[in-house]
Amino acid sequence: MYSPSDHTFVVCAYGESPYLESCVQSLLAQTVKTNIIMATSTPNELIERVAQTYDIPLHVSGQKPGICSDWNYAVSCATTPLVTIAHQDDTYEPEYAATALELMGAVERPLIFFTNYGELRDGQKVDDNRLLRIKRLLLRPIARRGSTDSKRIKRRIISIGSAICCPSVTLNMAVLPNPPFVSTMKSNLDWETWERFSHLNGSFVYSTKILMHHRIHEGSETSNLIKDNTRTVEDLAMLEKFWPKPIARLLNVVYSSGQKSNG
Repeated sequence: MYSPSDHTFVVCAYGESPYLESCVQSLLAQTVKTNIIMATSTPNELIERVAQTYDIPLHVSGQKPGICSDWNYAVSCATTPLVTIAHQDDTYEPEYAATALELMGAVERPLIFFTNYGELRDGQKVDDNRLLRIKRLLLRPIARRGSTDSKRIKRRIISIGSAICCPSVTLNMAVLPNPPFVSTMKSNLDWETWERFSHLNGSFVYSTKILMHHRIHEGSETSNLIKDNTRTVEDLAMLEKFWPKPIARLLNVVYSSGQKSNG
């Protein structure tokens, strides 16, 4: 079993996001209060003001900004076994922390917890579209039981695409490698990490409830990586970890068409 003191939300703040405060407010509105801290490699007045306004400890990295180093630094700032990297543009539903603690506590060796999710488009919640339906379909092998320690199933649910929404993930750092992120990828850093974790002994834990919303907007890093073709190249590299190259290439053609919705 886990208690609220075992979990930390680390808000990974970068640049001057107009959505940072909304993210923080969603964490403060959790039905179960856990720890909240903020980490950044780009300190500025906006980040400092939000941290001060909501009395959130702010940790400043001395490293050069980068997705992998920023995420690893964010995790290193937490002193609890369970860590959620809260992406600054996204929001979390009030039951997220309570559900994470309950479901992770129900299995013997949880590796990661993640949830169903919706999108934020133009400030509106979108809980159903083609991309979301596809990802939910990919996660069906784990949806009924809510967890799996089978390496075959852990790999199956991420073998055709990155069905696990990164900002919905809580890491169990008591059993995961430290640092957790070692990828050189930019777009698929998270997918490659889940692939590494799928080889470990322990469970992937999943809630079918929509417990967070991922913001889709033109200024996001995902949008930029799609535009310069980085994502398509990295998608092929990931698919080749699961499939023979000819099949991986075919799947990548289909998978790349989904980028139009910026998933």
